[in-house]
Amino acid sequence: MWIGIDDTDSRKGGCTTHLVSMILSKIQELDLDLIGFPRLVRLNPQVPWKTRGNGAVSFQLGKGVGNPTRVGHVNTVDILSFPSSDDAEIEKECIGRVKDLLVHDIEFFARLPESNTNPGVVIVSHQFEEAVYWDAVRKIVEKDEMITLIEKEHGWFKEFKNGRGIIGATAGIGWRGFHDKTFELIAYRIESRWGSRRTVDDASVRYFDKKCVSAFDNYDYDNNHINIMPNSPCPVLFGIRGDSYQDLIEYMPILKTEWFGDWLIFESNQGTDDHIIDSSLGEIQEFESVNVKGVVSKEPVTISGGHVIFSINDGKYSIECAAYEPTKQFRDVIRQLEIGDEVRVYGGVRKKPFTINLEKIGVLHCVDVFEKVENPVCPVCKKHMKSKGKGQGFYCKKCRTRADEGVMKKKNRSLKEGLYEVPVCARRHLSRPLKRTGKVSNEN
Repeated sequence: MWIGIDDTDSRKGGCTTHLVSMILSKIQELDLDLIGFPRLVRLNPQVPWKTRGNGAVSFQLGKGVGNPTRVGHVNTVDILSFPSSDDAEIEKECIGRVKDLLVHDIEFFARLPESNTNPGVVIVSHQFEEAVYWDAVRKIVEKDEMITLIEKEHGWFKEFKNGRGIIGATAGIGWRGFHDKTFELIAYRIESRWGSRRTVDDASVRYFDKKCVSAFDNYDYDNNHINIMPNSPCPVLFGIRGDSYQDLIEYMPILKTEWFGDWLIFESNQGTDDHIIDSSLGEIQEFESVNVKGVVSKEPVTISGGHVIFSINDGKYSIECAAYEPTKQFRDVIRQLEIGDEVRVYGGVRKKPFTINLEKIGVLHCVDVFEKVENPVCPVCKKHMKSKGKGQGFYCKKCRTRADEGVMKKKNRSLKEGLYEVPVCARRHLSRPLKRTGKVSNEN
């Protein structure tokens, strides 16, 4: 059976991955096994009602076949993952106990009093078609669409409050990751420390980052920021991400942190750019994340708050692009753009103001820019001419000669063609870091 859960957390605490870790620590009591890895599936980051990272969790239970792999340790129990399951149908009585466990743990761990927390849980015998995932990671999907799919598969679902989590729970089951995937090892704090300041040694994170070369987005060297540690008062102590789960397990002991006992590895779509739609300026829709090509048509300006805004067009349509203050030094790249530069921009489309919030930018072609170094010299008297005013040319007071422009020199531009990304501290969960460019992880 496949199980999906979503929307159990809030900005004030809680965590769906932690809830699932608690559930998985009890499945042996039900005489069931975890098949494959639990899955942390990030969905459309532009959804306006998301809680934090808009991540659903799904997993498969059955009767394990083959040699198991240790993928976690929760509540003093090793979490074992089997590569496959037999085809025997799970007894209805067992399914009933699974439902009871799911409902009990969601009611106990989910942040139900919070207005924006609306959990949903789904059980089906087979995975949904992956199209349901692609819709949910790139578009706005209605709950009724998902319920129709569940009923078509003769599945079971339960809504808590308005049940919006049904959307992510269904989409999370549909994700397969055959095209690309990564892993995240999440460590959980002891409950008495939830909400207090986390203890993670800065130097050990940097050492881990250098030793575990398959990991990514661990530390922001430009801004001296530990990126594996969340800011919310949730149960997570740290989360380390990479292309190899074996490496994450091997190098985890390098990290010097407060004591923790529970940890679990998730297979994930993080760092894959799955949310990005190849589009054109005339096709852009709000609440999407797009990859579009254009020419800089309005030079970058820095507005109140330190945000940098410029515009691109394709000869017919135009849109503003923004590098907001949290993107830090990435804004210095944007400030070097000139009118006429050909670029490819990647980012989420905001409704108000209707702009592309930049995640990456590809500089495809830099135009030659010329700047005036001096006023033109009169060909008669050999003295410098006077300006008639901005854009009105030059003239010689004595000889009445004229010139359209001054002595021009090609500007030496420091901006080079290439792909630039926001710093680690500003990177979205789904954004593919340049470190992963050209990589496809199919590790099992």
